[in-house]
Amino acid sequence: MTFIDLDRFKAVNDGLGHDIGDLLLQEVAHRIQERLRSMDTVARMGGDEFVVLMEDFDTAGDCASLADTLIREIAQPMALRGHTVEVGASMGIAFFPEDGSEALELMKRADMAMYAAKAAGRNTYRFFQKEMLERVNRHLSLEMELRRAVARQEFELHYQPRVDLANGRALSVEALLRWRHPERGLLLPGEFIALAEESGLIVDIGAWVLDEACRQVSDWLARGTTLRVAVNVSARQMGDGDVVERISALTARHAISPALLEIELTESAVMADPETVAVVFSRLRKMGITIAVDDFGTGYSSLAYLRRLPIDVLKIDRSFVMNVDREEEDAQIVKTILALGQSLKLSVVAEGIETRPQAELLRSVGCNIVQGYHFSRPLPPAQLEEWLRGHTVGDLGLAQG
Repeated sequence: MTFIDLDRFKAVNDGLGHDIGDLLLQEVAHRIQERLRSMDTVARMGGDEFVVLMEDFDTAGDCASLADTLIREIAQPMALRGHTVEVGASMGIAFFPEDGSEALELMKRADMAMYAAKAAGRNTYRFFQKEMLERVNRHLSLEMELRRAVARQEFELHYQPRVDLANGRALSVEALLRWRHPERGLLLPGEFIALAEESGLIVDIGAWVLDEACRQVSDWLARGTTLRVAVNVSARQMGDGDVVERISALTARHAISPALLEIELTESAVMADPETVAVVFSRLRKMGITIAVDDFGTGYSSLAYLRRLPIDVLKIDRSFVMNVDREEEDAQIVKTILALGQSLKLSVVAEGIETRPQAELLRSVGCNIVQGYHFSRPLPPAQLEEWLRGHTVGDLGLAQG
């Protein structure tokens, strides 16, 4: 059984209209039928998905050869009412009875293989493998655990200081999410954030992060320490519609100044919808909140957009910092970002500093605001307070020694 999903069909359907989309589906169905044998069966399952049932293939190679033929045939340009249209196809292949003894089971596994083809770059095919089922099961299990974690509030924030290399003072901190898993211990964002984004849980998790960061700022204020806290938000939160109202309500509820918050959004998320982001950033900035673009240098920013965006801080992506003291190309990229930040009157922060040579090189080229394991790992609040007692809090805070 072969599961076929068209690549880029939605763009055609949305851009040229449903009538052209319908003609495209008819043409694809015709092309598939033209390449099949009389004993084979093709059916459209809905949307832009087709299933092909093929019998009596001698080898997997024969099936792969047909899949290659179908992919090439579907990729040929189509003339549809004056429009020349091109789409691709991703295919997943499962075999009876090795991969499933029932039709629905076989279809599900061909579907899994199709998603593996999409993940491999689209316009290709993949055979079902048991590892795919195991991966899907792990994925589903983790999603259920993540949903329980949201309900039970199993998350916590750790805080990493930002240091001014010019004088050694701690200027502010970044709030970094951790999941205290009941069985696996402390999990870092890399182990669950992508799933949170995919499942939509990132909105609820992000709301908790903002609330907890504001609560922590209020707690520190009550004990005589004033620290600005940087909080990462997701593209989904930015598009949620009420993120500005939510932050305004949180700062009021926790009785803190919005100036003690910094909101970070990745460069790729900014450039995905710069117009919407600019509106939200402008409203947040009017409240007194600092605005930062995270992972800068990886998202192919348009300088025209960057110049117009209401932002205060550029954060150099850690991939350029890792080898900044050993790779001249990375050092030049850092210098370029610093010059850009200076010309736009923005602060520039380098993250991911792990060694003294990295810190020294960055200071030598004029990048003074840094964070990374060389200075401190992200710490729970109590440990951060202990760390701060041995350092000097910056302009927003009180000298601690």
